[in-house]
Amino acid sequence: MRKNSVKNTRINGEVQRVLAEIIRSGIKDPRIAPMTSVVAVEVAPDLKTCKAWISVLGDENAQADTLAGLKSAEGYIRTQLAKTINLRNTPQVTFILDQSIAYGVDMSKKIDEVMSKESSRLD
Repeated sequence: MRKNSVKNTRINGEVQRVLAEIIRSGIKDPRIAPMTSVVAVEVAPDLKTCKAWISVLGDENAQADTLAGLKSAEGYIRTQLAKTINLRNTPQVTFILDQSIAYGVDMSKKIDEVMSKESSRLD
């Protein structure tokens, strides 16, 4: 199976949907922030490993706590993934904190600041 094959793309989407559902309603760990979302999922072509990019709305402390809570619940998450998705191998999930949304908001603020300074300079 090629990395960008149709089958792999469909598996990535299904794993992302199921992971989001498990995190939202299945895990009762208080460390996991309620505003946690699965941004992207990349399952290896051999279906043994999976990288899941997680976005957490909150400060750095909430992000670190959520990542720790997810890492401690990896076994439960993998079990629920195996029960929900019928794959030959259930992938070992690795959670990665996604900073792209925070980076985008920060860059947007900087662009707005530059534009307001430029407009005030022209007036």
